[in-house]
Amino acid sequence: MRCLLTGFPGFIGTRLVRALLADADVVLDVLVEPRMVQRARAAAADLGDRVRLLEGDITEPRLGLDEDTYRDLATTVVRVYHLAAVYDLAVPESIAARVNIAGTRNVLDLCRGSAHLERLHYVSTCYVGGERTGVVLESELDEGQGFKNHYEATKFAAEVLVRDSMGEVPATIHRPGIVVGDSRTGQTQRFDGPYFILWFIHRMNRFGLTVGSMGSGAATFNAVPVDFVVDAIVACSYDPLTVGATLHLADPDPLTTAEFVRVLSRELTGKDPRGPAIPDALMRAALGLGPVRRYLGGTPYESLVFLRHPVRYDTTEATRHLGRNGLACPPFARYAPVMVDFFRRNLGNEELRAPVTIRRARSR
Repeated sequence: MRCLLTGFPGFIGTRLVRALLADADVVLDVLVEPRMVQRARAAAADLGDRVRLLEGDITEPRLGLDEDTYRDLATTVVRVYHLAAVYDLAVPESIAARVNIAGTRNVLDLCRGSAHLERLHYVSTCYVGGERTGVVLESELDEGQGFKNHYEATKFAAEVLVRDSMGEVPATIHRPGIVVGDSRTGQTQRFDGPYFILWFIHRMNRFGLTVGSMGSGAATFNAVPVDFVVDAIVACSYDPLTVGATLHLADPDPLTTAEFVRVLSRELTGKDPRGPAIPDALMRAALGLGPVRRYLGGTPYESLVFLRHPVRYDTTEATRHLGRNGLACPPFARYAPVMVDFFRRNLGNEELRAPVTIRRARSR
């Protein structure tokens, strides 16, 4: 069975390739953008001859492939896994639109022209809900919401394209929450997202301080381990009942952001947060300074809003479908110790640190 995957050698994509190869009948064509080819070759070095790296670009017509290669894909591919996207919360609109929207449109064009396509697995995000508050259902998409950044807005627009194409392209839409390291080993590819909180706790603790009352009792932090996301996508690949489904790959019972920070603080320092929170305006101003942002592990000011955003992602459909396949999202408190231990042991690993890019803050 020939499959096409985009987003290799990314964090989820690399693990998904290995998981899919557990099926001896699977042969994978992996689309890799030119600047990532060397890294992709290293990641694929031990994967054997059932993986073929294709140098291409989802933002280009016909995926930047030569005509013979593109035609070969269109006549042989059975499944497509589209993971490639820009995930940077501070990404400029033009780049986000080109990769997330135009890239998805080009993948859909291939899917429409594929003679034997059985399914597109499209990896979206819970955060297509944008600025919505309260409970967001898996069946919902366009509710007239605004968006906190261009990442959310363009992933929303891309999911609209996938949904509008379902009459021609059978698809399953996977919406992960905030993906963190492996729930069993803690291994991750980069210390970003919730790891910014760990950096802040670590730096404050060096001065004998705690993080104060970060987070909110009304907002939730929807962390989800990468192994659960990969296992869910693989399970859905073999489950015909998930064709046409949209699944929130998220914690059905997430901690509040205040509880989330408290768990991380206890695991890393043995202390509960205490004292007043640092005002958001002061944090935003400080994170606009390169040295401060670098000291705090590359934390972008755009991430602060998630600590106070009161939204909950319903997982009724995901729980039903994945439960039938023996899967359930583990609670954060269960794997927080290994996540923090991996962070502690790899503080000096520069390859895991998030890049520091300073952009002028947009007013909200």
